Amino acid sequence: MDIMKSLQGLVDQAVAWAPKLVGALAVIIIGFWIVGWVTNMVGKAMDKSGLDKDVQPFLKSLVNVILKVLVVISAAGIVGIETTAFAALIAAAGLAIGMALQGTLGHFASGVMILIFKPYRVGDLVDIQGQLGHVAEIQVFNTIIDTLDNKKVIMPNGVATSGIMTNLSANNKLRVDLNVAMPYEEDFDKVQGIIKKALDNVVKREADEPTIEIEKFDEHNVLLAVRPYATPENYWDVYFQSYKEIKKAFGAAGIDVAYPVRKVKNIA
Repeated sequence: MDIMKSLQGLVDQAVAWAPKLVGALAVIIIGFWIVGWVTNMVGKAMDKSGLDKDVQPFLKSLVNVILKVLVVISAAGIVGIETTAFAALIAAAGLAIGMALQGTLGHFASGVMILIFKPYRVGDLVDIQGQLGHVAEIQVFNTIIDTLDNKKVIMPNGVATSGIMTNLSANNKLRVDLNVAMPYEEDFDKVQGIIKKALDNVVKREADEPTIEIEKFDEHNVLLAVRPYATPENYWDVYFQSYKEIKKAFGAAGIDVAYPVRKVKNIA
């Protein structure tokens, strides 16, 4: 009989709580949908206002998180948990959660520092922790990088700011480092002039005077340092077209780049 009474009590409690649980679940589902809609509206409003594009993803993420927390608190109130008690519970657990989320809170703080000091912006070409690509978003906790080989890297902000960051877009142009081999028997001044004319055919090259000098001597060639300039957006176009034009010019001038030749003596 005691077991039956206990089971009946549990059933009665489940029936009494069912509407509250269903209501709380409905609030969470509908509330999260509304939060998504509001976040999109906020994003569109920020676009129209001309707000800095570096800040927009950060603020959208922050608004999204805050609204979702409010939805969860509302759902807890429907179930019967007093919001004051709920707040007290959050406060009591705050220290433990803070300790557990030290890294996450650090990423948040690093995100704020990135937005304030702007070591990089959305759209910049960067090399951060060995990841080379364009900054797609700066979020509350992460920086999103679209790499040059078409990968999406999600890097925690704390990681991004914990080492050396190279912003390749900061000075608006980059030096393109090329190496060209010149045969020892060729005249350097002649080859230098040929390379200069070849670089004039590189459409997207910057107007800065390129450096064309002897870098070192190797076993078979004189290695030349060829250094034109390009914008970050046109870097690879200039890189590949420069080699193409130099190869074409060498061919037209009859310059053959030396290659290893093994000589075998006949001792018979």
